[in-house]
Amino acid sequence: MNAEITIKMATIMDAEELLQIYAPYVENTAITFEYEVPSLGEFTGRIENTLTKYPYLVVLENGQIVGYAYASMFKARVAYSWAVETSIYVKRDCRSKGIGKKLYQTLEDILRRQHVLNLNASIAYAAEEDEHLDHSSIRFHEYMGYQKVAHFTKCGYKYGRWYDMIWMEKMLGEHPAVPAPFIPITEINTLSDHLFD
Repeated sequence: MNAEITIKMATIMDAEELLQIYAPYVENTAITFEYEVPSLGEFTGRIENTLTKYPYLVVLENGQIVGYAYASMFKARVAYSWAVETSIYVKRDCRSKGIGKKLYQTLEDILRRQHVLNLNASIAYAAEEDEHLDHSSIRFHEYMGYQKVAHFTKCGYKYGRWYDMIWMEKMLGEHPAVPAPFIPITEINTLSDHLFD
C-alpha cells in the first residue's frame, strides 16, 4: 500500500512531535552542532519566531509527522532579504522515501512566492565519514540542485573531534536589476490547495 504524504504549515501544537524528531540529531549526530536538546519552550519559540517571516513546513506520512523543513534569515541586514537559510530534518527510518524531496519542493514553491532568490544550506562535513556524520545531507542537497560554494575548516567540535562546515547554494531564479520586494509569510495565503498537492 502506498503511503499518503501530506504537507502542512507547522503550528506551535506540533512542537513536541517535531522536537522528538530533532532530539536524536542533537544526541547522536554531528549534523547539528547543538550539544543539548532544547527545551520544549525554547523549541516552540523557534517555530513561532520563524513563522513571523518564513515558512515552517511539516510532512505527514499516513497522518503521522515524520519530518519538517523551514527557511530562516540568512543575515540580518536588509540587503540580504532575498536570501534564506534552509533546514530539513526527517525521521531517520523515513529517509530515502522521497519525503525530503517533497518537503523541499514545497518550501521552494512558497519561497518563490515570497520573492526569495538564494537558498543557502549550512552542512556539517567530515572528510572521513564516522558514526556521527556521513555525507547523506550533501548528497541530498546536490540532488536538489544545490552547489558547494564555501568550506570552513574545523569550525565545529563535537564528540571529541573537529568537523568542517560547508555552505551549499541554490538559485530559485534570475536576479533582476530591481528585485520584487520580499513578502513575509504572514502576508501570503500559503494554505492554497495547489501548494500542498
